[in-house]
Amino acid sequence: MKPLDPRLLRRARAARWYVALTAALGVAAAGAVVVQAFAIAHSLGPAVTAGSAGTPLVLADVTPWLGLLVVALAARAGIAWAQERYAQKAAADVVAELREQVVAHTVALGPRPAGESSAATATLATRGLDDLAPYLVRYLPQLLLTAILTPALVLVVLGLDWVSALICVVTLPLVPLFMWLVGVMTAGASERRLRSIERLGAQVLDLLAGLPTLRAFGREIGPGARVRALGDASRRATMGTLRIAFLSGMVLELLTTLSVAIVAVGVGLRLVEGMIALVPAIAVLVLAPEVYLPLRRVGAEFHASTDGLAAADRAFAVLDQPLPVAGTVAAPPLAGTTLVLDGVGVRAGDRDVTAPAGLTARVPLGTGRPGGGRVVALRGPSGAGKTTTALVLLGLLRPDEGRVLVDVDGATPIDLAEVDPATWWPQVTWVPQRPSLAPGTLRDAVTDGRDTGADTLAAAARTTGLDAVVDALPHGWDTPVGLGGTGLSVGQRQRVALTSALLDGADGAAPPPLVVLDEPTAHLDARGEQVVLDTVRAWRDTGRTVLVVAHRASLLALADQVVDVAARRVEADDAEVVTR
Repeated sequence: MKPLDPRLLRRARAARWYVALTAALGVAAAGAVVVQAFAIAHSLGPAVTAGSAGTPLVLADVTPWLGLLVVALAARAGIAWAQERYAQKAAADVVAELREQVVAHTVALGPRPAGESSAATATLATRGLDDLAPYLVRYLPQLLLTAILTPALVLVVLGLDWVSALICVVTLPLVPLFMWLVGVMTAGASERRLRSIERLGAQVLDLLAGLPTLRAFGREIGPGARVRALGDASRRATMGTLRIAFLSGMVLELLTTLSVAIVAVGVGLRLVEGMIALVPAIAVLVLAPEVYLPLRRVGAEFHASTDGLAAADRAFAVLDQPLPVAGTVAAPPLAGTTLVLDGVGVRAGDRDVTAPAGLTARVPLGTGRPGGGRVVALRGPSGAGKTTTALVLLGLLRPDEGRVLVDVDGATPIDLAEVDPATWWPQVTWVPQRPSLAPGTLRDAVTDGRDTGADTLAAAARTTGLDAVVDALPHGWDTPVGLGGTGLSVGQRQRVALTSALLDGADGAAPPPLVVLDEPTAHLDARGEQVVLDTVRAWRDTGRTVLVVAHRASLLALADQVVDVAARRVEADDAEVVTR
């Protein structure tokens, strides 16, 4: 693990100027320390000499040095203040930059990036990257000070007393040697801690997402034991990191204290023998602790570096994943075309399953004219890859096998992988199984910035049953909803999403000809299910095509075409090829 990862400087602009500023402050700190040492030596030297000789001290001889000492102390205080202030600002900027890059890159990778799960990436982008702040605030400045201040002070000591300089040169390498030994002995501790936190975060996120289903089956208590076990693992990993920090700090403090003591004893013996003058001896005694101080602080903050660099390394692992190459061909108008799934297969994450597997079907789309719509249902058992098929058709996921073609009568079929997403997505309306709403009012969530009249909004709400939800809310359409739709149940959020999708084209623009619904009746009662059926019929009557992931017989009965989706186990030889 590198103490300063070059990728951090490449990825975060705030880190570059912060390193340059810290280096400049390190040079200034070196000068202030040297001035302070000489000011103390020239102030104490005459006082000690005058006291031993019984002569009065001439204040005029030491007053300039006392003034210089005050200036040096004020300079060191100012440097420390500037370092702390700008370190906090730079840490916040660097973490924000990396967090934004991780989130943007994960979105660009699609809904199922390789390596990290969505929950693990969410934990990394939130709590995980916060570990980088102590590294930037406490460890990195001391590391740069060690590289600048320590060699400069050794050179000054060499000019004053070569024996003390030799002792420093011999003992200084022992500090990084012991740090390396501590690092070898504790290799992976911070990585294990971060992984335990990510597992805990992922488990909690999955549990919260599935809590309505668990409560429906009376199983909401069962996962508690698993969460407690993960919490205990996280606690043990954190305590292990703290033990490493205390032990490494103790070892390095002991080593540096003994080194300073050796310098002090040597200077004292040679001072008694008259082999060194008093003023240089005092200057060496003042400088010796300062020579080891940056290394001591580096050792004390060693755990901050391991945690921070482990988090940064995980972030770079996400950022280094290559982005899929976006298509450049403009999507044709979808009304009246046919989507062709030709042997489509997608590897199901880290499972040895392809879901869907070998999916082949022709899906004619509606004409876009009233009465010319169609309903297409994706049918199959849980885990067969129905939602994955919907993501492939949305252009959010590339199939590992086969391809999806857009077949226009009289033209050469176009591979969906070659289509520019910016021309494809405006023609598709997507209603996921668990809609997430942006913060704002309920009206904002439904209209999504469109200029929609009150009568049109009310009619759409009546079709989806959202009018009953609005009537029950304290402020009606002006009721605020939180991040992700806080304050509304999953079924209510689904009605909001259905109403918003139903308003496509209400502002005069042509509505998207293809509507994709993922399990729209999963969280609804019988009345809510009937609302969904009425909404699907309304879309079909306007000439749009509704592609629905369906389990319930009512939706399947409504479909004009049913596509069966199935999964297949990946054989050992195939799995080995996929992982290469």
